[in-house]
Amino acid sequence: MSVTLRRPKGRTCERCGRVEQWNDQVDSWEITDDAAGSVYCIHEWDINGQFVPYDSDE
Repeated sequence: MSVTLRRPKGRTCERCGRVEQWNDQVDSWEITDDAAGSVYCIHEWDINGQFVPYDSDE
């Protein structure tokens, strides 16, 4: 049995609306389309427990 680790590709702050996507080339999150949100926001990302990071290759 093989297991594959999945990573989220995007995230959105629930407080200020900042939108980021993962960039594999720089191995970091980047702001998309000038959606920077608030500079002073303590970002609360849309992580709700529904994302399943592991896929079974069965």
